[in-house]
Amino acid sequence: MENSFGSLLETAKTVLILLPTKPYLDQIAAALSLYLSLKGVKEVSISCPSQMLVEFNRLVGVNKISPDLGNKNLTIKFSGYNASDIERVSYDIENGEFRLTVIPKPGLSSPQKDQINIGYSGISADMIVLIGGGNETHFPAISTKDLLAVKIVHIGTKAISLPGREIMSFVRPASSTSEIVAGLINESGLVLDPDIATNLLIGIEESSHDFKGPEVTAETFQIVADLMKAGGRRGLNQRMNRKVFPKGAIPGEDLKIEEIEKKETPKEWLAPKIYKGTSIS
Repeated sequence: MENSFGSLLETAKTVLILLPTKPYLDQIAAALSLYLSLKGVKEVSISCPSQMLVEFNRLVGVNKISPDLGNKNLTIKFSGYNASDIERVSYDIENGEFRLTVIPKPGLSSPQKDQINIGYSGISADMIVLIGGGNETHFPAISTKDLLAVKIVHIGTKAISLPGREIMSFVRPASSTSEIVAGLINESGLVLDPDIATNLLIGIEESSHDFKGPEVTAETFQIVADLMKAGGRRGLNQRMNRKVFPKGAIPGEDLKIEEIEKKETPKEWLAPKIYKGTSIS
């Protein structure tokens, strides 16, 4: 199919995956899974304008999410070093390796190692994949000059509004964005290893409220079965709460439980409620 996700990937050399501001666990799980499945196949990077929360650390590859977009040009900056102390800069190539030499003026010292800052600038991407979100305010990066003419693909459970931009949408009702990404990975013949499958299972379980959500269908369970066959592990989305800890692990917890158990439920709470009104609307 001409507009299938796989065909769009075939035309792209570099892919930039963008998460919205303050993303949900499901969205991060979906984005990371797509990133990991494309790694080694495409030049791919993943970015989010918001910091990652501690609870997201159980997702494989979360350390690959960067707040910075620049990946086109390597930049070297000397922090705290007087640029006027440099006489000249030269470079050469030895045994296929590039070497940059910074030569200070006579009598002056060279930049120290702790003064060297290496980074990137400029954005290089043939295709942007937006995960979730609802409008352009959720993705401030897409208004960047380098991305104004780049093809945009959107994946999520709800449509996005981007006035003036053409979008290839892969939005459909589903239990989660992770469920949609799992389907796209399968349709496109991308890699699905145990780490990717586990991320997707975490996202599906979290967003579907352990498969109790109204959007859960037979297809959801089929996808879950396929992910488990691929080596995905379930049950890793358990939140850190009091129920996770064994009895007695929290100081004073036993006393609080005993006090609660001793309290009787007021009888009036159990009586049927009768509501009276003066008009019918």
